[in-house]
Amino acid sequence: LMNTPFSLKQRLPLYAEVMRLHRPIGIYLLLWPTLWAVFIAAHGKPSLKIVLIFSIGVVLMRSAGCVINDWADRNFDGQVTRTKDRPIASGRLPAREALYLFAFLIACSALLLPFLNLTTFYWSFGALALASLYPFMKRFTYLPQLVLGAAFSWAIPMAFVAQDQSPNVICWLLYAANLLWTVAYDTQYAMADREDDLKIGVKSTAILFGDFDLAIIGLLQSVFIALMAIIGYMLDFGMIWSVTLGICVGLFVWQWRHSRDRVAVHCTEAFLHNHKIGMIIFLGLVLSFVLNV
Repeated sequence: LMNTPFSLKQRLPLYAEVMRLHRPIGIYLLLWPTLWAVFIAAHGKPSLKIVLIFSIGVVLMRSAGCVINDWADRNFDGQVTRTKDRPIASGRLPAREALYLFAFLIACSALLLPFLNLTTFYWSFGALALASLYPFMKRFTYLPQLVLGAAFSWAIPMAFVAQDQSPNVICWLLYAANLLWTVAYDTQYAMADREDDLKIGVKSTAILFGDFDLAIIGLLQSVFIALMAIIGYMLDFGMIWSVTLGICVGLFVWQWRHSRDRVAVHCTEAFLHNHKIGMIIFLGLVLSFVLNV
């Protein structure tokens, strides 16, 4: 029988845990590309309202994504070393209650939409569909990371339409770049679970790529840098952007060296390191707009 606390005060820590608020890396990896798009669409001068709305939306949607992911994986997580103690898998949080929490977070996200234009409202259905679809993909395809990349990149065109900009070539180049970067870092994440996933029949790019995992991650990262360089060229960025991307190349090299032994903890650390990539690109982007160098 499930031993679940009754009072809301006792349940709140469980809600925070299933939302992964204690592990904000997912928020960072979703927030940075969103802010890239917000600033690019506004030519470096977004309104505070837009920045706040999209930042709050990132926290809510990422949290909702974690809840529905754990609900979908409730019969798998208990068989994986890293996830066996999660609230739903361990029985500390009833599965039905997790669905209520997911619905609540989606409703909170929807409350942000009246502050944006109608076009953004229509685009938001794509975000909801991708966030709901992703957790089930690992049952049917070895490319669930591709769906995650599409979901994590959906805020990019939304940032354009929310600021009355049609998604242009730069928007879709940024979308493609972020999608490839997401596949790369989530493959690093999946490499840590590869042995457990093989045992329980869950699919991932880490399993699909096999011995070529590090080479393909490096290729994806290289294309990401190339696309970001093209975006910088189209925005007339100069030396600051070149230095920014150069630093990112160095960080990617560190990730490769750190995870080349394929030890689970090293793969996870390489994955976590991508927070620095997103932050440095954001800083380089802002400085490029402000200093025009």
